[in-house]
Amino acid sequence: MTTIISISGLSKTYEGGHQALKQINLDIKRGEILALLGPNGAGKTTLISIICGLVSPTNGHVTVDGFDIIDDFRQTRSRIGLVPQELTLAAFDTVWNTLCFSRGLFGKKPDPAYLEKLLKDLSLYDKRNSELRTLSGGMKRRVLIAKALSHQPQILFLDEPTAGVDVELRKDMWQIVHRLRESGVTIILTTHYIEEAEEIADRVGIMHGGELLLVEGKHILMQKLGQKKLIIELKEPIQHLPESMLSYALELSPDGQQLTYTYDTQSNSTGITALLQAMHGAGLSMKDLNTTQSSLQDIFVNLVRAR
Repeated sequence: MTTIISISGLSKTYEGGHQALKQINLDIKRGEILALLGPNGAGKTTLISIICGLVSPTNGHVTVDGFDIIDDFRQTRSRIGLVPQELTLAAFDTVWNTLCFSRGLFGKKPDPAYLEKLLKDLSLYDKRNSELRTLSGGMKRRVLIAKALSHQPQILFLDEPTAGVDVELRKDMWQIVHRLRESGVTIILTTHYIEEAEEIADRVGIMHGGELLLVEGKHILMQKLGQKKLIIELKEPIQHLPESMLSYALELSPDGQQLTYTYDTQSNSTGITALLQAMHGAGLSMKDLNTTQSSLQDIFVNLVRAR
């Protein structure tokens, strides 16, 4: 895939000395879904605000589809749709008028057929003549997405798109994101919901303290940094580990019925064969075993702890 956004040496220091971003380098591929994951204050919103031209960088360069965000502001901004965290909508406008006005701001000719399809895709068509003040919070967030897409941008930024919404609506939003990607839109979303990044992203960028700690394909990231746990259920419970097995750093469950062995998936040797032999030598019988893979949450916590 070709690069659609290129970020080089990007830093931002606000008045008062707070450094919100520290030397960010990142290339975003055309047509991908990139999730920027991190706690509040990590710098996610500052990063996308700079790309969208809402905040000026202190240092560094950003290009969108080959155009510089400062020198070619109109060119870059026309390619971007932004859905902010806040539900910023005029209370007495209708859904339809909001979309028409937003499309006109970008110099696009009227296209009722496109806007109707957009509203149908977002399950908003029945609300097209409703005033925004009458809509629920979830519907307003859908309107924000429709508004951001009204001028047919190539890139869509979603800043905490499911913040404050219920689980059912969150899953609906995930489906919307997948459909948009299928239509060719590049999507960058910020989130502090681990399961959101795990569910919908192609790549995950982990931010903390203004730094981009890591950017990697979701599955590659979990393969590289993830750990697996081998959970062994014993036929008979034990009160303590045999001395011959203490070197394996096993965890014994409180009821003495289960052993948990954590191993690195990238290691040349997992040690599992030796562990099972040691169990046999110690007279322990196995009833069942299974493995679990560490989640993005485990990976995120481990990365932040290492800083």
